[in-house]
Amino acid sequence: MAKRQTVPDRIDEIVTYRAPALEKGLDVLELLAGQQGGLILSQIAHSLDRSVQEVYRVVVSLERRGYVTRRPPSDEFFLSMKLFDLACNYPPTRILLDAAQPVLQMLATRINESVILSVLDGLRVRVVAVADNPAPIGFRVRLGTQSRLLTTASGRTLLAFQNERQRASMLETLVQEHRTEGSDPAPLLKRIKRIAERGYEVVADETLRGITDVSFPILDRNGIAQAALTMPFVLWVTNQVRLADASQHLYEAASSLNEQIGGRLPVTDFSLDEQ
Repeated sequence: MAKRQTVPDRIDEIVTYRAPALEKGLDVLELLAGQQGGLILSQIAHSLDRSVQEVYRVVVSLERRGYVTRRPPSDEFFLSMKLFDLACNYPPTRILLDAAQPVLQMLATRINESVILSVLDGLRVRVVAVADNPAPIGFRVRLGTQSRLLTTASGRTLLAFQNERQRASMLETLVQEHRTEGSDPAPLLKRIKRIAERGYEVVADETLRGITDVSFPILDRNGIAQAALTMPFVLWVTNQVRLADASQHLYEAASSLNEQIGGRLPVTDFSLDEQ
């Protein structure tokens, strides 16, 4: 009679079960994800402290599956967009993106400003949808951009509307990072509390001087932020739409997206003029 296999139920048991080939592949993906440019095979091997022969088979497999790519005539390997595509096709993300795209495009046209949709990506925030400013001059954000959580309007908005346990766990790590860097996280923690109280974030001159970021959470039926809808409003470009009016349109768009995924904005009577 075959011995019945059991699944470990504790982390300290799980770490004894290893899949070396899988871990090598993940090491390569994580390495390439942190590069501005590509890396040749010997550079990948050196960075991972492995032999070229050991890395070669892993990289070739990843290239065959479309996770890494080369740009002839160079022999450098780059991370492809396949992982991003997989994340976007994950059902909750797909539902949100399908609902958001027409709303974002209509909103950008109405207010003559760029609008972005961002989600949590580990301990960072990533832009997953962008509607560019239709005006000839304006501020644009690249799709896929990754930023720090505590120092962006989108990141703080997402943090403010996580469940208490998740938020506390993330903040513990983020606060330690800031202290290690010699910066005081207390003002940012105070801002997150304020965002949770009023239901949105508004901050001037944080991204760039002359830009006011306004951000609303996109909540599920449990009140957990699945995304943040953010408008970087450019004050130094002539726009027929005032900041207060553009923010009102942003609020209405966020309300619509909340309803489409089963949530409801915590702020029910929004007015930026009162800030």
